[in-house]
Amino acid sequence: MDKTERLFSIMDALRRHRHPVTAAALAEEQGVSVRTLYRDIQTLIGLGAPIDGEAGVGYMLRQGFFMPPLMFSAEELEALVLGARWVEAQPDTELSLAAKNALGKIATASPEDLRDKIADTGLWPVRVSGDYAPLPLLGLVREAMRREKALWIDYSDEKGSSSSREIWPVQLAFYENKQIVAAWCTLRKAFRHFRTERINAAELTANRYGNRRAILAAQWYAEWRERGS
Repeated sequence: MDKTERLFSIMDALRRHRHPVTAAALAEEQGVSVRTLYRDIQTLIGLGAPIDGEAGVGYMLRQGFFMPPLMFSAEELEALVLGARWVEAQPDTELSLAAKNALGKIATASPEDLRDKIADTGLWPVRVSGDYAPLPLLGLVREAMRREKALWIDYSDEKGSSSSREIWPVQLAFYENKQIVAAWCTLRKAFRHFRTERINAAELTANRYGNRRAILAAQWYAEWRERGS
């Protein structure tokens, strides 16, 4: 990788991080020494890149930075198209339409017209079963997570027993033919996993989560990792 490619790669790496990333971590990712990484950062700053840095903390792109027209490698474009097409195939109508619109924006945000390339990557996700019926519940769960508002649900367990409870959704997992909501259950006072086909009814409430979703998600992930180890 020559220096120009490396500078673009460093910018790509900084875009991916919402928090400061250390010079050592960036250097390892780029396969260069920390000294070289320092010089590259200074070069980027000299070229006008709004990079903030602090010794012992790391570097990050300043908020509000407007990126120039997008450039994608062949592999990056293929990854975006394949991922978007998989989302299009899901029973979440709003998310499916958003994926289709996103590909359109990606095509027009690039210096070259990518519509023909997007239409002919040769990569398509395969559905094991047939077309999925729209599932409005998925949009409701996503809204709950965005707004950090509790859901009130009627739920049937594997034995068919029904119960009503308030949950705080923290993650939504999409499988080939089912979806799982990971949430804090106020009834059980613990994290639980709810299969969407067993949620008989759901309503968004005005009640706030008892904690920030990011914190709850981190706690859920720690418990999930511990159970899996």
